[in-house]
Amino acid sequence: MVQGVVLERGSSSIESDKRRQILEGARRVFLASGFDGASMGEIARAAGVSKGTLYVYFDSKEALFEALIILEKSSLAETLFTFDPADSDVPAVLTRLGMSFLTEMSKPEHISVHRMVIGVCEKFPHFGQVYYEAGPACGVARLAAYLDVQVESGRLRISDTTLAAQHFLHLCLAGLLTRLLFAAGGMADEARKRFQVAEAVRVFLAGYGADASGGAAKD
Repeated sequence: MVQGVVLERGSSSIESDKRRQILEGARRVFLASGFDGASMGEIARAAGVSKGTLYVYFDSKEALFEALIILEKSSLAETLFTFDPADSDVPAVLTRLGMSFLTEMSKPEHISVHRMVIGVCEKFPHFGQVYYEAGPACGVARLAAYLDVQVESGRLRISDTTLAAQHFLHLCLAGLLTRLLFAAGGMADEARKRFQVAEAVRVFLAGYGADASGGAAKD
């Protein structure tokens, strides 16, 4: 397992700002050079700090990359998957989520990071686990929690809300992420995104809506 941050002083805004500065510099370098091509010296220059300062905060490139993954994915999951449990307009909630999710997943920066993590997983499997838990797993858990409330309120009929959350997100992507990862097509325009999300919501509610003939009540 990759070693963590060497120095942690959460109470100090100066230390926090310096850490953020380093991570921003590291992000630029990793996106430009990839994990293997990036060096601590290059990251230090991009962040505007000395190598000595860099090593005070992170003892290796691996530790720095892991911290960046956690920051990027957890921040995105928190931004995208924040729900008001009392919001009973399920179609509207899912539509907003779907559009935001599809937009973020389609960004070139996200595609680059996704490819990079896949590329280093063979040598550092831990990165894949960190990426998954901080991003996809966290987002699914948050959506499942919202769906739980809607099931309890009788608005949805779902036996496994975690699986249902995964179903919805995959319906939104519907092959788009795969095409972008393999450079087999360009990004969808706004009209296509709206159509894709609308279809995802329609299919989801057809299967899990309160009146869905095939829906199963949650145990």
